[in-house]
Amino acid sequence: MGKTSRVAMAVIVDGGRLLLIRRSASEGDLVWAMPGGKVEDGESPEQAAVRETLEETGLTVKAEQLLGERTHPDTGRRIVYVACTVLEGSARRASLREVSAVAWAARDEVPLYVPRGLYPPVQAYLDSHP
Repeated sequence: MGKTSRVAMAVIVDGGRLLLIRRSASEGDLVWAMPGGKVEDGESPEQAAVRETLEETGLTVKAEQLLGERTHPDTGRRIVYVACTVLEGSARRASLREVSAVAWAARDEVPLYVPRGLYPPVQAYLDSHP
């Protein structure tokens, strides 16, 4: 993975719940994550977040805003967080190869899925969408 390689993560909050997927292949102890994947050549992080969400969960979403970017402390990957809203569909395992489960986590359940806590701008976004 090159230095310029970035991963876009879709931050999807609906009814105060955050969409999480359980990856078929975990990275270390990271099992649950937001839908997302590599930003392809010629693609914006927003476009990647929308595409990956559809591929992984079957949801059609619209990118609303960039929440932030960081180097993930566990994986070293460059992550861009994109807030998205649901346009249509219901979340499911659309990619059986990549996704083993899908969950809508209520605010107080997020620590069960993400024990180390969310990236602060993502947590702030979740807190501001009851």
